[in-house]
Amino acid sequence: MKKYLLSAVLLASAIAGFAQKKQKDVLSNNVSIQYLNNSFQKYDKLQKTIWREAELGFLETKSSGLLQEHLKENGFTVEAGVAGMPTAFVASYGSGQPVIAVLAEFDALPGLSQDTVPFRKPLVDGAGGHGCGHNAFGVGAAAGAVAIKQWLESGKHTGTIKVFGTPAEEGGGGKVYMVRDGLFNGVDVVLDWHPGSSNAVSIDTGTAIQMIDYSFYGIAAHAAGSPDKGRSALDGVEAFNFMVNLLREHVPTSSRIHYVIANGGEAPNVVPDYAKVSYYIRSPKREILKELVEWLGQASEGAALGTQTKVKAEIISGFYERLNNRKLAELVQRNLELVGGVHYDARERAFAEEIVKGIKRDVSILNDAEQIKPLQDEKPSLGGGSSDVGDVSWVVPTVSFNTATFVPGSAGHSWQNVASGGTTIGTKSLINTAKVFSLSAIELYTNPQLIKDVKQEFEARRGSDFKYIPLLGDRKPALDYRLKK
Repeated sequence: MKKYLLSAVLLASAIAGFAQKKQKDVLSNNVSIQYLNNSFQKYDKLQKTIWREAELGFLETKSSGLLQEHLKENGFTVEAGVAGMPTAFVASYGSGQPVIAVLAEFDALPGLSQDTVPFRKPLVDGAGGHGCGHNAFGVGAAAGAVAIKQWLESGKHTGTIKVFGTPAEEGGGGKVYMVRDGLFNGVDVVLDWHPGSSNAVSIDTGTAIQMIDYSFYGIAAHAAGSPDKGRSALDGVEAFNFMVNLLREHVPTSSRIHYVIANGGEAPNVVPDYAKVSYYIRSPKREILKELVEWLGQASEGAALGTQTKVKAEIISGFYERLNNRKLAELVQRNLELVGGVHYDARERAFAEEIVKGIKRDVSILNDAEQIKPLQDEKPSLGGGSSDVGDVSWVVPTVSFNTATFVPGSAGHSWQNVASGGTTIGTKSLINTAKVFSLSAIELYTNPQLIKDVKQEFEARRGSDFKYIPLLGDRKPALDYRLKK
């Protein structure tokens, strides 16, 4: 019995050794991987430069410009200012089919300025910071595209690689305008990633969302001397919010409704003639989202009637839920496993340990950065975040995945994420991402049947009667949505 067990162990060891050798051979003999292995310092500098800029949505002039410049230097043609957005661009290299695209984001979040230290230390009080890692996001996409270009060029392969520079993902919905304007027409497959705290292919559908500003208009008056002559716009906002908070009991548990009062008046002794509340309304299904939006609209009208004010609703943005593609998920999973996870050096490990101690987690959670999570079955969404990638996924077969840019255990949109993403941890993550992009794209370029299977699944899941109707309507990009008004 012991003899058989020893033989089994030796056989398993031999198989593992063969797999590791195969992995090393694939990675060492691939021109795109070699390029990335030799380009760490280049992309470390680029991502940290964008990290320091930390520009908010639709204001990412320097960040977008840096990515465009890098792509031009590497032989891409760049069309800038597309779809009515000055910081949006499409960069292209190669010719013919198939056309593979990668998505690049580069906007920061307000109020999250943070130094690259494991304790709270804003660089500039109140300024923006890359709490969602879009500094690494954009650079990882650009690095992957340039690496793919190296492969296309080296073997004179046929095919096109595109980079979609998509501004203002954090609420502005840059991708939606690009989809609406037909910029993804002719693209065969979209490869997408997002910085995360682990390494995994995304199988969650997320939530569809509409972002709506409700502006109430009243009559100004002296709040003490003649309040009877005034009609408070703030009363309208508060009555509206009260009704929405009551209806929460009666919406599906996977739906989400959240708001902030963006303008509540100027002074307590003046009855406000203007007030505004900003709402995010989410649901895993667009059909339910539509019903919720209609209900909130009725509540806003009721609040206006009850306070003798007027209300105007403005859709700021809106995204679809994601349409996943299993064939693409399996492709990316193979290559994610081939590339492996993010391995910390001693300095990075010490930094990460301080982060997890600060959030009261056990340091063993750091192992998540090195591991690749197995591919899960898709499950119905129970709520959560939204992304304008959703709209892309309904017009082109799309796959998304995460690599460990952030210290495992960190919360999304946190100063811990800003601190981690601006270090070499973030750079290691984006380099891994670029390798996954490269290996996945090469398989797609060299296997026409795979693309055919991907598209067949896409059409079956989307349905033959699907018609794309953007949730933000025909409005122009809200280029000033991050400006104080």
